[in-house]
This record gives sequence, structure tokens and C-alpha cells, in this order.
Amino acid sequence: MCEEALLERNLQILDEVQQKSGAKILVALKGFAMWSTFGLVRKYLYGATASGLWEAKLAFEELGGEVHTYSPAFKGDEIELIAKMSDHIVFNSPTQLQRYKSIVKKINPTISIGMRVNPEYSAAPVDLYNPCGAFSRLGTTKKEFVWDEAIEGLHFHALCEESAQSLVKVLEAFEEKFGEYIPRCKWINFGGGHHITKEGYDKELLIKTIQDFKKRYDVEVYLEPGEAVGWQTGVLVASVVDIIHNGIDIAILDTSAEAHMPDVLAMPYRPQVRRAAEPGKKPYTYRLGGNSCLAGDIIGDYSFDEPLQVGQKIVFEDMIHYTFVKNTTFNGIRLPSLAILHKDGRLEIVRRFDYCDYKHRLS
Repeated sequence: MCEEALLERNLQILDEVQQKSGAKILVALKGFAMWSTFGLVRKYLYGATASGLWEAKLAFEELGGEVHTYSPAFKGDEIELIAKMSDHIVFNSPTQLQRYKSIVKKINPTISIGMRVNPEYSAAPVDLYNPCGAFSRLGTTKKEFVWDEAIEGLHFHALCEESAQSLVKVLEAFEEKFGEYIPRCKWINFGGGHHITKEGYDKELLIKTIQDFKKRYDVEVYLEPGEAVGWQTGVLVASVVDIIHNGIDIAILDTSAEAHMPDVLAMPYRPQVRRAAEPGKKPYTYRLGGNSCLAGDIIGDYSFDEPLQVGQKIVFEDMIHYTFVKNTTFNGIRLPSLAILHKDGRLEIVRRFDYCDYKHRLS
């Protein structure tokens, strides 16, 4: 359930950064793709950044504004359609640039071509989310970079839930390695991972950093956060289906870490549960388990003031960004319905999933 008022709060914070810094902010669809909210999003942001054909098509059809598309490797049977729908296209390697630059310009003469570069510095908290780690496939290093006159911009992405201070350090590495090429560019894309809407984020440092960069190089600056758009804007509501005991009390829910919130297992991280605490802090402790056959489908151990009951709702906080865009129908588990809590207090169920959604993604 996405809370419209909380989403708009985030969008207003991002727009404040745009207005004061002169940067343009795009929503990264890989992190936030709830297109039923795009009417609100388009009021504040300049467009979207896509990771391939389908995200570009969604942005083109439902959001409007600028569409920027980057992929680690574009496919020949998709590149023409991507070019038709994109304002910027960012290539990952010199070979991809050489293969497709003429094609995309022929299809869309106004398209702006960019290259993703690897500054070889990152503040990402874990290797899984570090695009600048050893042997990374994401972006071209200075050693492998070759300037081409078709290039109008450079793109780097080296952050994950990071601060403005982290951006400053990444920017120093980027300028050290690629500074000679920046004056030849029309735009520089600072990528995503900027935790702008998190409480305590130093917006003034971000704004000053962008202002100073634009003054030094006279280029357009883009940011493309995904998480910052959906940060703390909504919840995943599950129900207790059964309670069993095997050394500890275990509550089995009608959701799944494996299918519905995979980052819980992949990061890993511990989601916050409303009115719950660390195990043992409150009188009744339970392990919250998913309803799949995966033995490790465990969300975590939590304590509650009262015993849990079958049918009781369990509310997982901050489950809009990255959660539903990554969920699956593993084990044939029904996908969570999508809802919007409007500012007037009206709850709208915008999508319910059924057996056909499961069947039609198989064959």
C-alpha cells in the first residue's frame, strides 16, 4: 500500500533539490515502478531512467517526460524500439557504442548518446550492490575508455543508500579519471543511490556540490534515484496463517521473503514490523516465516506485546521501493495486491493478482 501523501512529500523534497541546484531528477524505474502513481510523479520529476526495453516502454507510455535508457548490453532486436522511445541512451562499453551509435541516430536523430564509466570508487555497503567493485561489468574504466565524437554525456553510478558526503568522494574519483572529457559533454548523469529523502541527509551539501560542478563545467546534471522516491512511502500488509512450535514459536504468513521481499535474503536485511521489537524485548517472541517450501524463507525473529493470533495482520514498514518490482510467483504464491492510500483517506485497490498472472508467465 503506497501512501500518496508520503510519496508527494518525497517528490517535494526532490523538487526542492532540483529548483535550488539546477539539476534534473529522474525516477529510476528499477526501484519504483508503481505507474498508477505516475500522475503525481510527473508533477515533480523530469522523467524516468530505464534499464531496458520494457522499462523504457512503461516510462514512454505512462509517465512521459524524458526517457533515459541504459543497459549493460543492448540486444540487436530491441535497440531500434528503444531508440524511438528514448531521449538519452547510455552505452556500457565502447563496443556497444560502435555497434549501435549509427543505428540509434538513424532511428532518432535527436537522441543523446552517453557512455557509462566506472570511477573505480564506491561507497556501496555490500559487494552485491557495488557497481564499482573488482571485475565489475558495469561501466567502462579509464583504461578501457575511448572517446568518440558521438558521445554527448557521461554517466556514473557508484552509490547505494548513500549520503551527499559519499557523492563528493565519488565525484572526486570521477573527475580525477574522466575530468579531461567533461568539457566535451553536454550532460553528466550522477546516477542513483542518493538517499535524498532519508531523514538527516545533507541536502544543502548535495545542492552546493551540484551547483559547483555545473559552474566548473557548464553542463546539465542529472540524478536518477529510485529508492529516494519510494522511501518510507508504504507498507506490505500480511496475515498470520498458522502458528507452530519447534523449539521456538513460528508464525507462518501469507507472504514470502523469497517471493515477495527477496532483498531480505539477498542483502540481507531485517525489515521493520509495526508494533514489534527485537526478540526478547517484549513478552512474546515469534519467528516470522514465509509460506513457501524454501527452508530459508524466514523474515526474522520479532517480539510482540500480545500473543499472535491466526488471521492477525502483520505490517512490514517501508516496502514500496524495490520490493514489489522484484517479487515473483515462486511456489505459485499469489502476488500481493497493490493499493494507494489517497490523501483524502480513500483506499484504492489498483491491482489484484490471480491465477492467470501465475499461469501466463509460464508455459
